[in-house]
Amino acid sequence: MEQKRHAAWAEEMLEKVRDKMAWVSEKNRDRIPYTTDEKGNYDDRSDEGRAWNPDDGLCWWTNGFWGGIMWLLYQDTGEQRYLEIARSSEKKLEKCFDSFYGLHHDVGFMFQPTAVTDYRLTGNADSRRIALHAANLLAGRFNPAGRFIRAWNRTGERDNSGWAIIDCMFNISLLYWASAESGDPRFRQIAMLHADTVMEHFIRPDGSVCHIVEFDPESGKMLGSLGGQGYGEGSSWTRGQGWALYGFACSYANTGKAAYLEAAERVARYCMANIPESGIIPVDFRQPGDAAWEDSCGACIIAGGFLELAKHVRKSAGEEYRDCAVRILKAIADTRADWSEGCDAIVQNCSASWHDSRHHFTMVYADYFLIEALYRLAGTDVRMWLAGEAGAVGAAREE
Repeated sequence: MEQKRHAAWAEEMLEKVRDKMAWVSEKNRDRIPYTTDEKGNYDDRSDEGRAWNPDDGLCWWTNGFWGGIMWLLYQDTGEQRYLEIARSSEKKLEKCFDSFYGLHHDVGFMFQPTAVTDYRLTGNADSRRIALHAANLLAGRFNPAGRFIRAWNRTGERDNSGWAIIDCMFNISLLYWASAESGDPRFRQIAMLHADTVMEHFIRPDGSVCHIVEFDPESGKMLGSLGGQGYGEGSSWTRGQGWALYGFACSYANTGKAAYLEAAERVARYCMANIPESGIIPVDFRQPGDAAWEDSCGACIIAGGFLELAKHVRKSAGEEYRDCAVRILKAIADTRADWSEGCDAIVQNCSASWHDSRHHFTMVYADYFLIEALYRLAGTDVRMWLAGEAGAVGAAREE
């Protein structure tokens, strides 16, 4: 009964999504947006008419989520315009292969919601080629000494060749897909070796998560952790908690390895113990008590992680995780969402990093994860991060 009530509420919210995205998609059909300006208009990271910039242009790491939203809407409505916008975005992103230097571990975020999903929904052979190319680039970042995938290319003075970050737990979904699609086990093997390293070095006993761990790139020895986009070293950046929760749940779904499910549940329990009663998520669970900075984007990712995890555990635990996801989603939909024509984005009050000078703005991938979670809650089969039918090995267990 409760699940039906949640699904009915999600469907009500999806009606608002459909109404809003009908005009937002047309207004921005030639753009790849990231955030909105002071007038509520989306920007454009597609480099159309502007100089190439590896830091915030076409290779910007969030550029796959606009296409991902379009594919979610296409799967739902069957409307051709969403396919056209998504595929246009995908073809623009393919140009990143030529520039190369702007591509980091985030090729998973860029090409899983676009090329992989295009191929899965339409059978487009060219999208398969693009996605496998991206998977090869991601696999090429693997450091065999430390058994981790390198996060970023060197862009400044500091050598970051030994840096790995929690975000990559999501990107390795591309490698699971590539193994299932190509029959080549090396992609899955790299993904699992990276996930094993994250379990060992990123997740603390209490379920809190490091953002950045630095390894010696020659020996593979762990050198220490960095606060990254959280409050500081030893803190608990909430979006990183979401990447870990959702990422390990997907790794379990893609492999059936029980340790990944256990890791996801440990992170989930930590999140549940620290989420405020309001459901509004701070930038860092360990930020100073007088700080008022929020991250609605991290909230949507955590909610999505709870919904994925709920599929793979005993019924009572699944209901608990699902209820927590609903509490977060209702807080966003009721108090941090703009359903009007005054802003192109839906989700408000996102924060990229604790130490940034700017907080409480919009991010396109917050909208993606909100919309994805609503579809899943309503009962739509969303398999964006899973390796096809073969990925659903983690069947829910009944008590």
